[in-house]
Amino acid sequence: MPLNEAAAASLDLVTVLVPKLPAPSSALLQEALRSDKTRAEHDRLALDLPAFNAVETRGPAPVIRPDGPLRIAAWNAERLKYQMPSADLVAGVSPDILLLSETDLGMARAGNRHTTADLASALGMGYAYGVEFLELGLGDDRERAWHAGETNAVGFHGNALLSRLPFSDVALIRLDDGAVWWVDAKDGEHRLGWRMAIAAKVETGQGPIWTVVVHLESKSDAADRARQTARLLVAVEGLAGDLPVVIGGDLNTNALMGHTPANWLAGPQKHEPLFALMAEAGFGWQEANTADATLRMRPDGTPLPPYCRIDWLLSRGLTGSNPRTVSAFDKAGNAISDHDLIVADFAFNDRV
Repeated sequence: MPLNEAAAASLDLVTVLVPKLPAPSSALLQEALRSDKTRAEHDRLALDLPAFNAVETRGPAPVIRPDGPLRIAAWNAERLKYQMPSADLVAGVSPDILLLSETDLGMARAGNRHTTADLASALGMGYAYGVEFLELGLGDDRERAWHAGETNAVGFHGNALLSRLPFSDVALIRLDDGAVWWVDAKDGEHRLGWRMAIAAKVETGQGPIWTVVVHLESKSDAADRARQTARLLVAVEGLAGDLPVVIGGDLNTNALMGHTPANWLAGPQKHEPLFALMAEAGFGWQEANTADATLRMRPDGTPLPPYCRIDWLLSRGLTGSNPRTVSAFDKAGNAISDHDLIVADFAFNDRV
């Protein structure tokens, strides 16, 4: 699947930055609950919603920029419900940059907190946070049962890029045409929104790099994930030019299920064509990932195995080393997400 003009024409970038994302009005929420679950209604309600058209940012405190390798982590935090255990987990790997997906803002299931802002504050990092979905309910079937009778203060669910280094040129990249969780909400989890990525230029001691947090659709197949990746790469090429880039996050590479861990690293493009697109664009993954599954069981016994690697770090113009897959446990040994954290060090190619 080439990175062609059609993909470029469908590109949707959001570059408006705000100190605080505006909450949706109660009138909009009520209208959305009453509306027909069609793509036309989705777009009518969602396209002009201010929170879908801006990114919330907060810069880090001044820091000394490291001259050595950068440490970059990626984690699907599954709502980021557990504040202190999550901060402990991330602090334990001490990343310069954290690529974070599935973070809540004003959701009852996460205590109606701004989970990204809380984590960034605990870690002394700045952040860029964007809304992937406006949740019209309490979440999935488990969350609706656990939080019955509660109310979302805001209803945002999204992705974030956290950094202890200065960053700029933040952009939110829409990866699909939206409405998947509006039209096809078979489990009652109705959402407005789009799958998306957040990109930013980060200033390091050796020069600028671009970092990108991405979350591909889970209600999808390998061909659709490749289409989303093509759209992502068009945007990244336009933003980053010849600068080094690290892309990380939950790619939902479920087509690797049933194949051996060695094949997850050596030949994932045989089953997930998105990797062929990444390789064509100059991105590698073998040195920055381990042959470990990143899905895991939660305390309630879900999800069930088998598991595979669906979270990845990929780089261009940088060489990865020291990759680790870190179990997402609290101090008592309880899982705090259904994904483990991944981390690697990255050095500029001409300074390896």
